[in-house]
Amino acid sequence: MRRSSYPEHEVTTINWQAFKLILPYLFEFKKRIAFAFFCLILTKIASVYLPFILKDIVDTLDAKTPDTLQPMVVPLGLVLAYGAVRLSIVVFAEIRDTLFGRVTERAIRRIGLKVFRHLHQLDLDFHLNRQTGGLSRDIDRGTSGISFLMRFMVFNIVPTLFEIVMVVTILFVNYGIWFALITLGSILTYIAYSVYATDLRTRYVREANRADSSSNTRAIDSLLNYETVKYFTNEDYEAQAYDKQLSKWEQAKIKNRLSLFALNGGQALIIAIAMTSMLALAAVNVSEGKMTLGDFVLINAFMMQLFMPLNFLGFVYREIKGSLANIENLFGLLDKTPTVQDCPNASELSIKQAEISFQNVHFSYGKKRPIIKGISFKVRGGEKVAVVGESGSGKSTLVKLLFRFYDVNDGSICIDDQNINQVTQDSLRQHIGIVPQDTVLFNDTLFANVNYGNPEANAQQVMQAIESSAPNKICK
Repeated sequence: MRRSSYPEHEVTTINWQAFKLILPYLFEFKKRIAFAFFCLILTKIASVYLPFILKDIVDTLDAKTPDTLQPMVVPLGLVLAYGAVRLSIVVFAEIRDTLFGRVTERAIRRIGLKVFRHLHQLDLDFHLNRQTGGLSRDIDRGTSGISFLMRFMVFNIVPTLFEIVMVVTILFVNYGIWFALITLGSILTYIAYSVYATDLRTRYVREANRADSSSNTRAIDSLLNYETVKYFTNEDYEAQAYDKQLSKWEQAKIKNRLSLFALNGGQALIIAIAMTSMLALAAVNVSEGKMTLGDFVLINAFMMQLFMPLNFLGFVYREIKGSLANIENLFGLLDKTPTVQDCPNASELSIKQAEISFQNVHFSYGKKRPIIKGISFKVRGGEKVAVVGESGSGKSTLVKLLFRFYDVNDGSICIDDQNINQVTQDSLRQHIGIVPQDTVLFNDTLFANVNYGNPEANAQQVMQAIESSAPNKICK
């Protein structure tokens, strides 16, 4: 059985199977996805081309020429081109986000609705042994995980990898192998260190979260039992206990802060070494006349452009692991199969005399908990029958069996000589009216709750039902 939720401390590895689960829902809009990726490619091509325009601007300004018109016209044209390319990057990115956003939102809608419908198909035993809050968290975390995964994997990680390949290739072709090796090596080192440091840091984040929860729990528990604390004059005891929890939280936060410093400091060190090495190598080539000043600026722009999206790599890596786990857990709900199912050739229930018969019915909630042992009786149409017994003797169970919330272990239940196991559950329940033992209301208006019995009823019919069921005439 799958866990009801996927706590952060259990997410230790990335399970790419979860990514495969959502692909069928994404490919509903193949043309939209293709166009979105086309815009993504255009965005990255424009981003890579931008430093070349900057190089041309610098080289033009640096060039000495007696012609006074050229230094004015050429740089101005290049500056306008620079602005146009930068604008195109934003425009293509916005088009990409708008197109793919629709795909993601539709996928979330489809998956959420499918899980919701499936949960209503599961048997009563599943819901009685499962916390409703846990189900809600699974759905919320799963859909949020899909949104996060699409936003960062498609719009951050994949484009960055594509840009890295393009830049390394350009540096190798235009400037030689050393520029390409330094760039590629520094990026791989940066990624490896970020992943390693993030995994180590996660332990301290969990400690801080646990300490925070413990201190809050202690404070709330003490305040809820305010009178008891006063009765025993234990204010100081409670304060000391609360401070002890706060001390653990303080120490955990210190470790958390130090680990963040190590992560950010290590990343900054790698970037500094990479930038210094690249610029030093470029400066040497400029001084030797092998490169222009524009080439120096281009290399600096490329390095800054590559490392900027990697700044959030630690956060993205940690969240992607959690998102994939939450997505897998969401789809795990769809793997649940109801124990009560319609038989392959189930027919619609047909009511004639409305006679109910229990024939030697046996039922138990577990092997060690038999509830009903060989009970048999009939209720003819129009009869009123009361079932009397001790608490836990199986009175409510009879109704649950009649509704087929559970299947009998032995014997049969028939309505007009039709075994309820051989008819569809929907047709069976549509023919049964019930007033629950406990008052159950949805978090809605009285009108909406009465209308729930027949959503197709009009307002007049609903008001008539309310007035007819009231002990006294409702004042208008």
